[in-house]
Amino acid sequence: MKQDLYQAPDYFKMDELLTEEHKLIRDAAREWVKRDISPIIEEACQKAEFPKHIIPGLAEIGAFGPYIPVKYGGAGLDNISYGLIMQELERGDSGIRSTASVQSSLVMYPIFKYGNEEQRVKYLPKLASGEYIGCFGLTEPNHGSDPGGMTTNIKDMDDHFLLNGAKMWISNSPFADIAVVWAKNEEGRIKGVIVERGMNGFTTPETHNKWSLRASATGELVFDNVKIPKDNILPNKKYYYTFR
Repeated sequence: MKQDLYQAPDYFKMDELLTEEHKLIRDAAREWVKRDISPIIEEACQKAEFPKHIIPGLAEIGAFGPYIPVKYGGAGLDNISYGLIMQELERGDSGIRSTASVQSSLVMYPIFKYGNEEQRVKYLPKLASGEYIGCFGLTEPNHGSDPGGMTTNIKDMDDHFLLNGAKMWISNSPFADIAVVWAKNEEGRIKGVIVERGMNGFTTPETHNKWSLRASATGELVFDNVKIPKDNILPNKKYYYTFR
């Protein structure tokens, strides 16, 4: 197997805009990709399998929520650092980058931004370390990513919510430990819901025969009368759509 000797030509003098810390973070991610991704990615793509053994390495280079504060398990870096890490992962493989960016931007960020302190403490450290992998449920079979047409719904049952519906084309879903899901309540407001693997009625069938992003795991989220504890609702964000 050929050694990965990639060096990024700086045609636009972008390095002049970066701090030394930025360059160190980028170079660490680049070397990790050369060592841990380049040698195995072709086989992973051919098999259409996500190489789960790389999850600790992704956590080690700070690919999971690097901008999340240290108190919640993140590295406390800026968004430039996050972008540089994702850029290096993307060069290695888009599916690997997708796994990390979904975890960071679509799972950890909503919990950090819209969750309460108990939710941040419960989930973010485990997501940052790779102990938990998360996914994000917005896209639906009949309406794509249009929240106005969303049919996934939650119903208030006094001591819990009842979640029904389905999402599709969800990165990480086949092996995700948690899912950040968007669903409409009876008033048409869209709420963020944290769904945990093992909840009765929650399944994640895998999508097969993809032509791209083959080294990432893609699937569905299916909710059949899933009981959601009220503690699993993200309390700090509400959307309302007048069209339904």
